[in-house]
Amino acid sequence: MILVLALLVGALYAVGTYLLLQRTLTRVVIGLAIMGHGANLLLLLAGGRAGRAPIVDGPGGGPFADPLPQALALTAIVITFGITAFLLALAYRSWLLRSDDEVEDDVEDRRIARLVRRHEDNDA
Repeated sequence: MILVLALLVGALYAVGTYLLLQRTLTRVVIGLAIMGHGANLLLLLAGGRAGRAPIVDGPGGGPFADPLPQALALTAIVITFGITAFLLALAYRSWLLRSDDEVEDDVEDRRIARLVRRHEDNDA
């Protein structure tokens, strides 16, 4: 069962990474959400098996549950939500300005890269 969940985490990361490398902001947002789910699943898998509540149950037999992975998963959910809201605002603004959410290459960036290459070729 753990192997299946580990493979699921790997698949979520692979699909999320593929979508993050796309040029449309909608796919980037979906890829980020999928990677967030993969991260949450990975954190909960790292916590190990479920156990008893550390303080509520009091003394007794059996292992205690580790609360750290749960706290980290909650933190990851909040961070993913904030980044998703920001990216959705960017996608909406892009849609309002250009009726498209595709990210274009920066022309000025290409010009500077050409100048740097020429400068390096002249130095060599």
